[in-house]
Amino acid sequence: MQPKVDYQSGAFDLFRHRLDQIIDMKHPLAVLALKVDWEWLYEKCKGHYSADGRPGNSIRMMLGLLILKHMENLSDEMLCERWVENPYYQFFCGEEFFQHRFPIERSSLSHFRGRIDEATLESLLSESLRVANDTGAIRLKDISRVAIDTTVQEKNIAFPTDARLRYKAIVGLGKVAKRDGIELRQTYVRVAKQQLIKSQRYRHAKQFGRAKRAEKKLKTYLGRIIRDIYRKTGDNEVSERMKMALAKACKIHRQQRTDKVKLLSWHAPEVECIGKGKPHKPWEFGCKVSIATNVNPAPGGNFILHAKALHGRPYDGHTLKQAIENITKIIGREPSHNYVDKGYTGHNYDNPNRVFKSGQKRGVFGKIKKELSRRTVVEPTIGHAKHDHRMNRNYLHGHHGDRINPILASIGLNFHQLKRWLRDILFFLWNDLLQPLRVQCQQKLQISAF
Repeated sequence: MQPKVDYQSGAFDLFRHRLDQIIDMKHPLAVLALKVDWEWLYEKCKGHYSADGRPGNSIRMMLGLLILKHMENLSDEMLCERWVENPYYQFFCGEEFFQHRFPIERSSLSHFRGRIDEATLESLLSESLRVANDTGAIRLKDISRVAIDTTVQEKNIAFPTDARLRYKAIVGLGKVAKRDGIELRQTYVRVAKQQLIKSQRYRHAKQFGRAKRAEKKLKTYLGRIIRDIYRKTGDNEVSERMKMALAKACKIHRQQRTDKVKLLSWHAPEVECIGKGKPHKPWEFGCKVSIATNVNPAPGGNFILHAKALHGRPYDGHTLKQAIENITKIIGREPSHNYVDKGYTGHNYDNPNRVFKSGQKRGVFGKIKKELSRRTVVEPTIGHAKHDHRMNRNYLHGHHGDRINPILASIGLNFHQLKRWLRDILFFLWNDLLQPLRVQCQQKLQISAF
């Protein structure tokens, strides 16, 4: 059922303290809480709830928690602990009185992430840019010229090896068979563990022949379990869970070292192997993400204007048209100049005169030449989104988690920039107001000394 609309009653309570009376209302988080249009976001989110049933948790509470999580780079557990300790977090999430206990279950965050979609989070990203424009952190002319680049959002998996994948498939198939009541002739978990340890030790000792024999035994064990399950089930209907497990196990059993498309993780089959040409990290395992930021320096810094996960390992040039269309959707206007690197050669955008590649000479002069030299500003922006706002390691499940995590990281970065911008404004304004009083006090002290 749709949650109730949040509102501030303005009432007083004898036994509880109002948050607006115990916090500084000029604090950046308090100012941001009053600037965000929560009613508009409620209208965007209420369609994800059914018409009947128990009312859901407050939409402002859930959106506020997601913003704070990625703005401060916190886990779900740490966020719940800090929310109870920090009255500014509570005010930002719409609370009217100070709370001594976390009002919802921690798992509600996971359920809410599974409920919302990309379009809803893009609306929140658009709202962060609107607030930035209202506070003067970014101007409309700053977002008309953008720099676009791609990066890899890595998934939370270990480095994939054939031996470990086969062992995971053996253990996973055994667990699913036990849940479905299928009694296997042998699970092979104990002997498979021994062969996995042998394979790792032999490879460490550069004894690759013995390592390959241990890995071949693991493949043999996996094939035996797959055939045993097919014999036991026969023509009977099996559960969807068993169908998925068998499909993954068969793919791991058949795939070769030279295959281009491989299953790289048992618990995250959507992971792709992407080579970006980095000398320190030749291969990254996750999915490609397109990021766009403003080229010209805005008063509040660089904001992310677009973030989108791209499955299927597409060529960078084939993602440009989709990226510009998404930027137009989020900011409400098509960017006049788009600056990219040489990886976008042969792009699919309809208007090539608006796209400028690094190293390009034709049509590059004056202001365009200066802005093209600033194209690399997108690189540190991607670095901050990865290391400070949880895009470096994606812990969310499935394709849906891959799609929403870069947008949440972008929202966290934008609100972090807004928080810093409001803090600096208040600091300078406070100093400008106090400076005349300080001068007067110093003059009075000098006169009294004489």
